[in-house]
Amino acid sequence: MHQDILVASPIHQDPNVISTARTCNCILIVLDAIKPITHKRLIEKELEGFGIRLNKEPPNLSFRRKDKGGINFTSTVTNTLLDLETVKAICGEYRIHNADVSLRFDASADDLIDVIEGNRVYMPCIYAVNKIDQITLEELEVLDNLPHYCPVSAHLEWNLDGLLEKIWEYLDLVRIYTKPKGMGPDYEDPVILSAKKRTVEDFCLRIHKDMLKQFKYALVWGSSAKHKPQRVGKEHELDDEDVVQIIKKI
Repeated sequence: MHQDILVASPIHQDPNVISTARTCNCILIVLDAIKPITHKRLIEKELEGFGIRLNKEPPNLSFRRKDKGGINFTSTVTNTLLDLETVKAICGEYRIHNADVSLRFDASADDLIDVIEGNRVYMPCIYAVNKIDQITLEELEVLDNLPHYCPVSAHLEWNLDGLLEKIWEYLDLVRIYTKPKGMGPDYEDPVILSAKKRTVEDFCLRIHKDMLKQFKYALVWGSSAKHKPQRVGKEHELDDEDVVQIIKKI
């Protein structure tokens, strides 16, 4: 599985470079520990302008255009930021006069606009704060406790392993090792799957699309197996670092 990571810093303000972020799997923003907030806001503003929302989930609201009936606004929660008049005003800006808007959380005007626009992307982001060897221990402790931050020193190679672990976590991937019949597991070249699509069927498709035609069952070693090995079907969900042997039809 090919995974793209965009590394952004304050010098990357070329629209062609930043727009690449829309197709990435994770964004790594490198900040100077001496002035991290200034650089952070600069880069975030650039990305926001391209419809990129960092470390956010898509708004939990539905918006459906219709031919008649005006603007119908409903909500399953208490609203503190939106009401019918505000919703009508926002829709009017887009020349939308008939639509159903339903909220399932306390949404803001920006949330509704994002859904109407329909071209936003929601991207995991890590803030790598570099040059931590130039700040005090107290300042480092503050940075270390901030969400999505990872303090590092590229010059002294401090916490680079921690950054790699965080990147792996944010990519939300699992490693599955293959085991050919009569041989040991291949720990050098794992099959990489998304944590959201990690069944034995997904595993087979990642190796070769024709493998399912010959599939009989699989033997699995690892945390997803109740016993080792466990005989499973193609719907079995795999865990990170499981070992799989595919048994083919004769």
